[in-house]
Amino acid sequence: MAYSEGKIAVITGAGSGIGQALALQLNSEGCALHLSDISSAGLDQTLSLLQRKDVDVNPHPLDVADKAAMHAWAEQIAIQSGHVDIVINNAGVGYAATVEESDYEHQEWLMGINFWGVVYGTQAFLPLLRQSSQGHLVNISSVFGLIGVPTQSAYNAAKFAVRGYTEALRQELDGSNIHVCCVHPGGIKTNIARAARGGDPKMTADDRNNEFEKFARTTAQSAAAQIIRAVEKRRKRLLIGADAKYISLISRLLPVRYTALLPGVARTNPAAVR
Repeated sequence: MAYSEGKIAVITGAGSGIGQALALQLNSEGCALHLSDISSAGLDQTLSLLQRKDVDVNPHPLDVADKAAMHAWAEQIAIQSGHVDIVINNAGVGYAATVEESDYEHQEWLMGINFWGVVYGTQAFLPLLRQSSQGHLVNISSVFGLIGVPTQSAYNAAKFAVRGYTEALRQELDGSNIHVCCVHPGGIKTNIARAARGGDPKMTADDRNNEFEKFARTTAQSAAAQIIRAVEKRRKRLLIGADAKYISLISRLLPVRYTALLPGVARTNPAAVR
C-alpha cells in the first residue's frame, strides 16, 4: 500500500509541470486531492489525465498571491474534510531582468506568487495539518535559492526567502506532528520558461522553452516521484537532479567563486531551473 493512500493532499500550481505530475501520482496511489491553479484550463487538463475516478478530487481556480482567497480555500477545505495530511506549495513563475532594468510591477508580481504564495499557503493550512495524525508541509524553493544568478535577482530573492522561511519553520515545528521539507529542484522540464516575463524581447515563448530545454535534465514526473518519496521518508531537504546536487556542493565549497564553474547557468534566462 502506498504511503499516501487514504490521505488528503493540497497542491498549488497543479495545472502543469511538477504540480500536475504530483497530482497524477498521488491520485494513482489513492490520495484525495485539493488542487489549485490560476489557470482553469490547466486544472481541467490535469483532471482529464487522472486515472482513478474513484478517488476524491476537488479543483479550485486560485491566485496564490491573493491572501484572502488562499485562506478562504483553506476554510472551505476545513469544512469539507476537517484536516489535510500533505500540503505542497508548488506554484511559481519566472522573471528575467538585470537589477537596473527591473520594474517594480514585475518584481512584486513574482514575489507575490513565489514567496507570499508560499507564506499564505503555509499559514492558511497549518491549522489543518495540526489536525492530521502526521502532517507534511512541502515548500518548493529552487537551486536559485542556493546561488545568485545574473538577471535573476527577483527570482533569487523569492527562492532564498522560501528557503529561509521554510528552514526556520522546520525548527519551530521540530517534535510536532508536522514534517517540513524544503525542495530545491534543478533543471526540470516544465512550462515555466514559456510563461516567464522579461528577458530578451526578441525571444518568443518557443525560443525561451528551447533555451530552457538545454538545461532541463529532469522530468516533472521524476521530480514528483522524488518529492513524494521525501514525504514518506520525512526528509527535511531535497535536492532534485544531479545539477542541483552539484550546485549545492560548489556553492558551499566556493561561496563566492562558484560563478566561475557555472558559466552556462549564469547566461540563462528565467527558468533554466525550476
